[in-house]
Amino acid sequence: MAQRDVAAALLAHYRCHARLLPWRSPPGEPPPDPYRVWLSEIMLQQTTVAAVIPYYERFLARWPDVAALAAAEDGDLMAAWAGLGYYARARNLLACARHVAALPGGRFPDDEAGLRALPGVGAYTAAAIAAIAFGRRAVVVDGNVERVVSRLFAVETPLPAAKAELRMLADRITPEADAGDFAQAMMDLGATICTPRKPACLACPLAEMCAARAAGDPERFPVKAPKKARPERRGTAWWIEAEGAVWLQRRPARGLLGGMLGFPTSEWREDHGQTVPPPWPGDWLLIEGRVRHVFTHFALELSVARLFLSVTPSSAALAKALGDGQWWPLGRIGEAGLPTLFARVAQAVREETPDEDEEREEG
Repeated sequence: MAQRDVAAALLAHYRCHARLLPWRSPPGEPPPDPYRVWLSEIMLQQTTVAAVIPYYERFLARWPDVAALAAAEDGDLMAAWAGLGYYARARNLLACARHVAALPGGRFPDDEAGLRALPGVGAYTAAAIAAIAFGRRAVVVDGNVERVVSRLFAVETPLPAAKAELRMLADRITPEADAGDFAQAMMDLGATICTPRKPACLACPLAEMCAARAAGDPERFPVKAPKKARPERRGTAWWIEAEGAVWLQRRPARGLLGGMLGFPTSEWREDHGQTVPPPWPGDWLLIEGRVRHVFTHFALELSVARLFLSVTPSSAALAKALGDGQWWPLGRIGEAGLPTLFARVAQAVREETPDEDEEREEG
């Protein structure tokens, strides 16, 4: 198939059917602000468009440009990111904003090489920003594009081994002009038509050129290597409550959920039989429910132990025993910006706590 045939067919379709997204310019119009493209691309890593849009709009309202974001407090940004997951992205976002704000003119580099030098910006993100924000010819390959290309050429090599081959084939069909629109058109095609299951081939502008459709089984592509079983880890979350407040701990900057507020926990280990002593003396109660959460490389199950204290220990004493943290009012726990794992811990505790009005009625 000819490169120009694929690009022409796809761009014509995109001009009529482009998704309206808050970080995009309509087809054929001047490119959007690089800050908006960068912010959206970081948020969209491993995350759906539907989940990202409200976060993106809140971030943009609060931090409308890279200089404003660079001046943000670490804790404020991490709290605003809470629930979006993959928290290393948030730390990299702030590091990158501060790096860009310190560059001459406080502007993003306009080519892939300069963009790749920024904190948290990899090959895909650099290519996407270069193409969409600056109109550079760049080969933009995300999961949606991999699926489209693998079907278009009926690539039999399984992922992830096929990645280099898929990028080479994507390069072959990427046009010299309209690179930003072409990149977004490929993403839209994978997200709305060339979907993982039940692709809508009759609506596809590339259907007549698609080798997988011609073979009669487009859903078989991309071919994937067998998945390895995800390891299981377990641990305990410690809920320490006193005088209407609960102790929240600031997690270390590096590592899972780095820099986020949460509850103290034991280590998350695969040797499930190990007994872990509580981090503070007292009469601990183990609640019935357990909390499950799936990270990229392992699944976690947390038991939740609860301690009621009649007198509030000093923050300094708790911090010395447990690590940096603070007392947080129970009635405002929803405002703490807890990541999903710890929001589930709080929910498990709430579900085990009898409602005071119900207790009075029953009594």
